[in-house]
Amino acid sequence: MTVIDEQSDRRPGTSGNTERRPVDAPEEHDAWRGVAAEDLDEVDHETGLRLASRSRRLLGTLLRPHLRPAVFALVVVVLENLITLAGPLLIAALIDVGIPAAIGGRPGPLFGFVLAYAACGIASSALRAVFLEVSGRIGQDVLLELRRLVFERAQRLSVAFHEKYTSGRMISRLTSDLDSLNDMLGMGLDGLFVSGLSVLTIGGVMLWLDAPLALVVLAGFVPLLLLTNWFRHRSQRTYRRTRTAVAKVIVQFVETMNGIRAVQAFRRQERNESIMARQGGEYARANRAALRLVAVYMTTLRLVGGVSLAAVLAYGGWRVSAGTLELGTLAAFTLYLRRFYDPLDDLAMFLNSYQSAVAALEKISGVLTEPVSVPEPVHPRPLPAHPRGELSFEGVTFAYDGAPERIVLPEFSLHVPAGQTVALVGATGAGKSTLAKLVARFYDPVTGAVRLDGVDLRSVTDAELRRAVVMVTQESFLFSGSVADNIAIGKPTATRAEIEAAATAVGADEFIRALPDGYDTDVRKRGGRLSAGQRQLVAFARAFLADPAVLVLDEATSSMDIPSERAVQGALRTVLADRTALIIAHRLSTVLIADRVLVVDRGRIIEDGPPERLIADTGAFATLHQAWRNSLV
Repeated sequence: MTVIDEQSDRRPGTSGNTERRPVDAPEEHDAWRGVAAEDLDEVDHETGLRLASRSRRLLGTLLRPHLRPAVFALVVVVLENLITLAGPLLIAALIDVGIPAAIGGRPGPLFGFVLAYAACGIASSALRAVFLEVSGRIGQDVLLELRRLVFERAQRLSVAFHEKYTSGRMISRLTSDLDSLNDMLGMGLDGLFVSGLSVLTIGGVMLWLDAPLALVVLAGFVPLLLLTNWFRHRSQRTYRRTRTAVAKVIVQFVETMNGIRAVQAFRRQERNESIMARQGGEYARANRAALRLVAVYMTTLRLVGGVSLAAVLAYGGWRVSAGTLELGTLAAFTLYLRRFYDPLDDLAMFLNSYQSAVAALEKISGVLTEPVSVPEPVHPRPLPAHPRGELSFEGVTFAYDGAPERIVLPEFSLHVPAGQTVALVGATGAGKSTLAKLVARFYDPVTGAVRLDGVDLRSVTDAELRRAVVMVTQESFLFSGSVADNIAIGKPTATRAEIEAAATAVGADEFIRALPDGYDTDVRKRGGRLSAGQRQLVAFARAFLADPAVLVLDEATSSMDIPSERAVQGALRTVLADRTALIIAHRLSTVLIADRVLVVDRGRIIEDGPPERLIADTGAFATLHQAWRNSLV
């Protein structure tokens, strides 16, 4: 099925009997999967653990293909760490051995220790550069893959999902949430690998240098562990609030920009500014809460470090004065102690960025694990090589959001022979567009089946359905690019001659050639260079070029003025010949070209027959036709 345009209607839900979970989707409770996860700021402990677990699994899946370069980076870190550890030991040897030897007239050891220290610094810097290059490449590859997965998944998810999950939220997933992950991967790998290894190795060296002094330092770990556990739990909730708050800001901005004409026409600026101020205030408060947590954590960490250093200097100085500890050993120990707490600062920053990234991954993974409500068939059935276009609705029921109180089609049945043009008319909300969207398989029925040439549409692959069914809706959407490119969407392999022939068939060739660059004219964003009627003609040309077995026109002529509509009538008769067509229109001039008219009321057919016969009767269609004629006087 090829979708030519898009139109928003009521918000149908997923179908009950066809929904299936993606292969890689974890077994999770619906209350916090997919769309619902967007609004989860406060969750119970069990749900929070499951959300965090899902995020870690996603991160692990993304990092797994980069295991080999990650191991190489780890080896580089180990070598750098070992070389860095030698520095304070060389200083201790310089104080205890080199300086006394130089005083005794032997400067060789002193210069040797100095040169060794300089060599360690050069080697450490070179290894750090290698590590940053490798880790940076890993981080960017992970982000590129995640961005691809989210975009690919967003395109596969059904219209029902996108009607609930706004474009602003999706933009937030691909921008601010990925930025949080970028921050963690950019500085986090360095903070985790280098700092974590430094803490372990420096702690071991301090124990080797002097166990009593090391125990004084390690005593400070007890409050640090308690503090870290407190920070981890509080920051999870805080960063969930920041992710949700920034998404709301982006949603409001995108909605305002998309509706800027209505905003200015109806003077909604102050109202929008008020909403943005409220959303921005929520985001600012969430960020301030996160910053307060980091401030408390970092301040306490440095306080413990300062107290530990003071305790080491006091205890070590007393032992040096008592002759039980070498001055060089105390100097080396204090240098190691400074290097011990500096990596703890880096680890704290990593933990902060990690918590922010996990909260972002919760949102991203919600999109990636959202089940496709209109899934590809597990065991597909092929359509005939040349579909005839016979349509049938067999006991179809459909309800919005699957709710019984929102039933649109109650037990609907209909047969449309191949090649017949059927017009659907009725009041707004009667169910006409729902029928069209079921044929296009935007949604699946709750019960019953929609069949094309005897094959249930749920058993047809997307590729086959796109070739067989084309839909043109009320709001013609053009992509940035040339007119020819936009027409070729109907058939990407089309030649220029085929594109021009399709435009000619719908009466679009004349206005296209009058454009500055003809078929190569850039239509600009959303086709803004063309009028509404011209955009609709381009959409018609797309559909005609696709040459489907079934053509669905959902209010497709509503944007045309009377002259444009009359111009396309002849083209419609030509193109609709020998193919099945469903026409939904309020303009009865379009309806009159149909072979058969169905008057729909509350999901039921109340009149069915050729337009001439229905006009001659005294039923609902005759009343509509008379009202339309009166409007033309």
